[in-house]
Amino acid sequence: MSLSQQLARQVREFHHGGNSTGVNLKDSLNGIDWKKATTQVHSFNTIATLTFHINYYISAVLKVLQGGSLDAHDKYSYDLPPVQSQENWNDLLAKVWTDAAEFATLVEQMPESKLWEDFAGGKYGSYYRNIQGVIEHGHYHLGQIVLIKKLLAEQ
Repeated sequence: MSLSQQLARQVREFHHGGNSTGVNLKDSLNGIDWKKATTQVHSFNTIATLTFHINYYISAVLKVLQGGSLDAHDKYSYDLPPVQSQENWNDLLAKVWTDAAEFATLVEQMPESKLWEDFAGGKYGSYYRNIQGVIEHGHYHLGQIVLIKKLLAEQ
């Protein structure tokens, strides 16, 4: 298996399962309706906000993989559009799954040599660094989602 294929597998496993942590985004969000997803626990971000935030960076890197420019700013990465209905929540989740599938497909098709090239002008390192970075970033915030879900269950 090439490194590109391995990275694509990690993206898919983060989203849908089979990784070594035994935790994935889809199962963790299963059973969370829009009201729970937008419920504030202490001063933590909501599950909806964290879900948006994880996908914000996947979507930004995806645009570069599709041949576009990098147009992402940390200050906007938590700017979740209002989730005021189950339809809004379902739309966000649909975007997460669609972006993840396209992201993994493009990574999988990438020649391994491309992984070591400068990503979007080189300011943020190589393609590898950015792809691996969104995987690590996702796991970090997935842990937060799991903890918030447990706290919500106790309420």
